Amino acid sequence: MDAFYAAVEIRRRPELRGQPVVVGASGPRGVVAAASYEARAYGIHSAMPGVRAARLCPHAVFLPGDHRHYAEVSGRIMAILRAVTPYVEPLSLDEAFLDVRGARRLLGDPVDIAWAVRRRIHDEEGLAASIGVAPVKFLAKLASVRAKPHATPQGPTPGRGVTVVEPGRELAFLHPLAVTALWGVGPATHAVLERYGVRTVGDLAAMGEDTLRAALGPASGLHLYRLAHGLDDRPVVADAAVKSVSHEETFARDLTTADELRTECVRLADAVGVRLREAGVAGRTVTVKVRFHDFRTITRSVTLAGPADSGTAIARAAKALLEAVDPATGVRLLGVGVSKLVEGAAVQLSLDELVVADAARPVTPGAAPADARRRSWDDVTRAMDAIRGRFGREAIAPATVAGRKAKERGDQQWGPGSDRAADGGATTPRPGAPSALS
Repeated sequence: MDAFYAAVEIRRRPELRGQPVVVGASGPRGVVAAASYEARAYGIHSAMPGVRAARLCPHAVFLPGDHRHYAEVSGRIMAILRAVTPYVEPLSLDEAFLDVRGARRLLGDPVDIAWAVRRRIHDEEGLAASIGVAPVKFLAKLASVRAKPHATPQGPTPGRGVTVVEPGRELAFLHPLAVTALWGVGPATHAVLERYGVRTVGDLAAMGEDTLRAALGPASGLHLYRLAHGLDDRPVVADAAVKSVSHEETFARDLTTADELRTECVRLADAVGVRLREAGVAGRTVTVKVRFHDFRTITRSVTLAGPADSGTAIARAAKALLEAVDPATGVRLLGVGVSKLVEGAAVQLSLDELVVADAARPVTPGAAPADARRRSWDDVTRAMDAIRGRFGREAIAPATVAGRKAKERGDQQWGPGSDRAADGGATTPRPGAPSALS
């Protein structure tokens, strides 16, 4: 999708069309999530610090991200894609691979399918998509980038909409591209390749496999050698299982006490537990991530005796991991995650079911204290789920974080914001064959 978050916001606020719009946080610790093509003309791009974006374009309109709304729009777009083929592999809310080989007899060749998908997304959602069609996944991804609009000082220029890499023309398309277009060529690898005089993918392909392995290591060398020759045998994987669930938060000011860390840990663990139970899974490994004021980052993990899906159990493990962390120098980010997931989490009951089940449960004489405590907390978790299901996420929370906004997926995803008026900028309040789509 083209500038997806920004385009969704402009669709909600048509008066912003033609203006430089930035979605993300403009505070000292915020980052840009998306920028309209008018904003990109000023050099603004995703992952850029919000403060720098505000300096580049002081009159840009900054909007806070609305992950829940973006997910709703994304769900409708993914449904359009799944009407074409069941083989859809989402990469993010705004990007997916499709294997359309099985749809050709009914819907036409892949190029016809691409144009039809693009028209339907525009007609139903009012949004623009850029689509690449190619024999393999990574070439389809590169082709979708080639199909996008371009930002210029005079305003955006339309892209092709659909770019096609025909079978047999893979290297003609690939080799003129800058080597940084390849997956796996970051700043460090690029610096190494520059010392070998490599500027384009064609230069890289000419190096030879042995030379690349020696320069970059066996795994990275082989990976880039294959990509430089257009080789990518990865299939489109539909409905890949979730491997982990996590939440993290960047704080507007550094946390410097253990009590502050523990409080935030409970809030994050509660949110992770909610998502685990919603997905019907539980996990055995709990991980905490701590980023200090100087950006030094550590992670600590523990594997539990059994799978957990309650905020209480997750918080208990996470807080134990944090005991070895000294926050005195300042903690700017904290994350809590659960992995090694298994299916079969506790069944969520409605309030009425919960009352009936509780009344019908016999008391077990001589039950072990630990088992009784576990059952008691299971009851609390189910009761909280039932209350939240009826009255909303804010209706009930762990006592430690009572009165705080419940952490939800996508909240504060791009860092804490700030009052842009202090920066002299503008803020706008929130209104009430395989193909690659991006």
